[in-house]
Amino acid sequence: MRSLACTAFFLSVTLGGCTPDTPSASGDASEAQPAVAATVDSLVAEDRSVAELQARMTSGDTSAVSLTRHYLERIAAVDDAGPRLNAVISLNPAAIEEATERDRERSAGNVRGPLHGIPVLLKDNIDARGMVTSAGSLALADHRPPQDAFLVSRLREAGAVILGKTNLSEWANFRSTESSSGWSGLGGQTRNPYVLDRSPCGSSSGSGVAVAAGLAPLAVGTETDGSIICPAAVNGIVGIKPTLGLVSRGGIVPISPSQDTAGPMASSVADAATLLQALVAADGEDPAAEPDRAEVDYLAALRADALQGARIGVMRKAMGYHPEVDRVMEAAIIALREAGAEVVDPADLPTHGEFGKHEFEVLLYEFRPALEAYLARSKAPVGTLEALIGFNREHAARSMPWFGQELFEQSAAKGPLSEPAYVEAREVARRLAGTEGIDAALAAHQVDALLTSAVSPAWSIDFANGDHFRGAGYSAAAVAGYPSITVPAGSVHGLPIGVVFMGRAHDEARLIGYAHAFEQRTRARRPPSFRPSLLSP
Repeated sequence: MRSLACTAFFLSVTLGGCTPDTPSASGDASEAQPAVAATVDSLVAEDRSVAELQARMTSGDTSAVSLTRHYLERIAAVDDAGPRLNAVISLNPAAIEEATERDRERSAGNVRGPLHGIPVLLKDNIDARGMVTSAGSLALADHRPPQDAFLVSRLREAGAVILGKTNLSEWANFRSTESSSGWSGLGGQTRNPYVLDRSPCGSSSGSGVAVAAGLAPLAVGTETDGSIICPAAVNGIVGIKPTLGLVSRGGIVPISPSQDTAGPMASSVADAATLLQALVAADGEDPAAEPDRAEVDYLAALRADALQGARIGVMRKAMGYHPEVDRVMEAAIIALREAGAEVVDPADLPTHGEFGKHEFEVLLYEFRPALEAYLARSKAPVGTLEALIGFNREHAARSMPWFGQELFEQSAAKGPLSEPAYVEAREVARRLAGTEGIDAALAAHQVDALLTSAVSPAWSIDFANGDHFRGAGYSAAAVAGYPSITVPAGSVHGLPIGVVFMGRAHDEARLIGYAHAFEQRTRARRPPSFRPSLLSP
């Protein structure tokens, strides 16, 4: 565990006199339940927007070094001590050095853009030079890829400071159907900062928790199906899942080239859009990239009146799994109308519920070849899925104390991507979710975007039974490769509830505008309370 160097830092972002000890992996699932610090109010971090932090650095009120020290110290106080959230799995040993260089550049009149000097956390399946990329697995505990992921290069070019890596559901939750979201063999169990015995959802668990708890202003997550949207929603923040290929997948531990993407996680739509602006670039080595596509100014979409005259369709069939979530959704629909939108209700997908089995087949087929290609490129110490399966069996007491690896085993049994079963499943999944799903619903109801609830309230962490959420509405966009964005809409018993906007491919700017207008209208985000359980005061 990282030790607590000082506790007074969260009173001001300009303090910089205390430095945390060198980090190690955060926590273990066998550790005792967390004890909340005596003064819970002192744990609550005020959201500081990227624009505000940038303005304070411009004025000289703070610096990149002070900001970086502030977040390192907050990680020590909140993540490792206090509630012990286990959101951060490792810290960048060069973070202060990077921040110092950003300050030197600023003094010389060279400010790279809105992210200059802003600390950013990365999910620990994204390569960053000088750091371990583990995917949460003990098998990759010493895996140090030789170069940055493409998107990390983009962040460095934009002037961001890489603060560290976040814990995740091991192997991005593609090891077992009985997993506990937010648990990894290397990082332990990440905890929801709103109610500590509740799930943070996954697989970008640490990224969602870190932003919610004020451990960093920004984080990058990844998604195959719900792994940005779900942890963003249950942790009361904003998450954007971009169109497939808009953000490079190079240097990211994969599941499925048909669905994988990275995306921003932030406490506001404006901050998420700012991070997205830096991440977007055509990677010539990513087959899903579109190098000829015109650049888009996502920040220009941040208009408080963006919903005026918009037609929003409600995906009713993706709701109805929790009465209190439905109550939040009805209030959200009223807010949309008050913001000037015309709500079409219902506006369901003609193919609702039809694409899931085809998607699962695609993921099983694609995982092994995609993973093994990554392991080879990044010079990983383990080179094949079979070797990983063997490692887990050999180290079962630590690697598989709670759940197995049946998804690994099912994927290992699949044949090549030339098999007709795979080719058909891929075509059918994309068609049912995309052209005959989202596209068809948008056209049939003449709406600009679709709306539904993101996911049920965070469920209890349960190692014996695994995850047991009651429903979710985000899958269609994930399978189609289309964009979606979640934004806080309310709460159920103090647990955050998010809505999801989704649209056609490359509709990010439109969705950002709608989400921003909704956010400004509702102001639904509340800081986490770090309650030990729902029964706690």
